[in-house]
Amino acid sequence: MDYAEYRRFDAVGLAELVRSGEIAPRELLETAIQRAEQVNGRLNAIVRPMFDTARERASQQLTGALAGVPFLIKDLHQDYAGVRTGSGSRSTRNTKAPRHSTSVERWLDAGLVIFGRTNTPEFGAKGITEPEANGPARNPWNTAHTPGGSSGGAAAAVAAGVVPVAGASDGGGSIRIPAACCGLFGLKPGRGLVSAGPDAAEHMHGGATDGVISRSVRDTAVMLDALTARPDTGGPYLAARPEQPYAECARRDPGRLRIGFTTRSPLGYPVSPHAVTAVKDAAALLAGLGHDVEEAEPDIDGRQLSRDFLSVWFVQLAHTVQAAQRAFGAAAEDFELDTRLVAAIGRETKATEYVEILARWNDYNRALADFHDRYDVLLTPALAHPPARIGELDTPAPLRKAIAVLLRVGLAGKLGRTKPVTEVVLKNLEKVPYTQLANITGRPAMSVPLHQTPEDLPLGVQFVGALGAEPTLLSLATQLESERPWAHLEPPL
Repeated sequence: MDYAEYRRFDAVGLAELVRSGEIAPRELLETAIQRAEQVNGRLNAIVRPMFDTARERASQQLTGALAGVPFLIKDLHQDYAGVRTGSGSRSTRNTKAPRHSTSVERWLDAGLVIFGRTNTPEFGAKGITEPEANGPARNPWNTAHTPGGSSGGAAAAVAAGVVPVAGASDGGGSIRIPAACCGLFGLKPGRGLVSAGPDAAEHMHGGATDGVISRSVRDTAVMLDALTARPDTGGPYLAARPEQPYAECARRDPGRLRIGFTTRSPLGYPVSPHAVTAVKDAAALLAGLGHDVEEAEPDIDGRQLSRDFLSVWFVQLAHTVQAAQRAFGAAAEDFELDTRLVAAIGRETKATEYVEILARWNDYNRALADFHDRYDVLLTPALAHPPARIGELDTPAPLRKAIAVLLRVGLAGKLGRTKPVTEVVLKNLEKVPYTQLANITGRPAMSVPLHQTPEDLPLGVQFVGALGAEPTLLSLATQLESERPWAHLEPPL
């Protein structure tokens, strides 16, 4: 199969070719590998090839809904037994996973052929993918720009046609941000649906989850069926699932939905006219499809929510750094400077303060539930600005020197909690202020590629649903995909 033909099919379509005997898994794999070798030098999307492992698997008898389809997993949490999980960090360079993660097991059960791991920022801690350990991943639509993060390598590979769908994860927008940057579809499942096993019951109090980035809605729906094929008996609770498979839910008519939209940044910062246009255009499209659409937003203090998200994130990262030091003997210089600063700030958070922050997370749940009593879906920009240029968000050199000195004398954590520094830290979310709400509240949310800037950079829009609204979001996405298709759009690589 040549690349042009391969690119015409999504994962479901490729699986149908394998099932009918029209093509063998090995042939699909070789086409995917050839495409990866053709573009990866420009994109740096795949940081850990697994070609030999994949070739061996492709020669076996495979079963499952996606048997024989080439696939990539993220180099963070998605462990493959015997292969290093780098997490975008120098600190884990000498480790190999002792067993598969549950998500990887379920992808393998679906028959997928995993042939590599994709680039991610250190510990998935940024909305861009520019780790010092592996170098930056680049956007296929314009390689001077970021593909987003933290699943940036996954998005770059899918957009470039290496695979039709790839493993991703989302703890603050890490599926939706790169999907929005690369013209792809990205659904973050709700809290508790996807297992964090076998080593954890949940990640970040259930705010982080595995998922995929894809070119088609039906691929994401089939993948969600695969990821939720069995209940996780080691999880903290049993999340409700629809009676029908998600793939079937995606094919249903969404009905007439009540949709509230906003273009205002929850942080109060300016929003790009392109992002405003993207949402208003989507709102007009939805109204034309018969939905009830009006301007509305949840009654939530967006700046406080962002502070409460970052506070938990910082504590979690402090724990991750400590765990790497204990498990792998990592030294301070094995971590990026920004990571060390964030960890130092996280270590200054008192236990009682942390409990207060989590109590406010519950307040945001209630406020968003009140909104969903009136509206089925919240529509926002996925990004407040078009994808940033590579290096644009680097910490300036003079500030890096100051941080290094403060870390050396042990003052970085304390000073990092002062109000002036807190405002600087908060400004890091200026370009991506919309996605954290769904992580804190555990609601499903998706980025849909309905817009491009005049420079032909993708700029997706976000939809946030109520608890258990994955079927609604998938059916709405299918309706939008039918009305304004995007899978045929290909970056000029």
